[in-house]
Amino acid sequence: MNDISGFGLIANVRASTTFPAGFNVTQFADDADPLDSPSQQLNDVGMGLNGDMVVWSVAQPLVITLNVIPNSDDDKNLYVLAEANRVGKGKTSARDKITIVFTYPDGTVRTLSNGVITDAMLGNGVASAGRMKSKPYVFKFENQVGA
Repeated sequence: MNDISGFGLIANVRASTTFPAGFNVTQFADDADPLDSPSQQLNDVGMGLNGDMVVWSVAQPLVITLNVIPNSDDDKNLYVLAEANRVGKGKTSARDKITIVFTYPDGTVRTLSNGVITDAMLGNGVASAGRMKSKPYVFKFENQVGA
């Protein structure tokens, strides 16, 4: 039997300047994918003049999105991280180097390292269903170890 339950997922987020001790994220959204990662292009191909296929590797950042419950403790911590890394007039970025360690319910561990936060919803949106929208936080990483 293969148990593919996501119940019990934990993401430990560490940011070099803003949260060096880290914090756990467990308050995931129910109306958006709690943890999402798009397909990655690993190689590209071309065809030579005489029809010979050529292949080359393509380096890509590893992208993940955490969707959390709005106004939860996890949302508040991720907001602080996003705001600390946002630049603006008279404001500098914390330039955090981010590591996220995911512990899956089956005990598998995946560590994403040397990352940055790239996108965040810094306000509270309201969905047409009458509830606040889940809050997406997007990160990009240089490398990973584990599942």
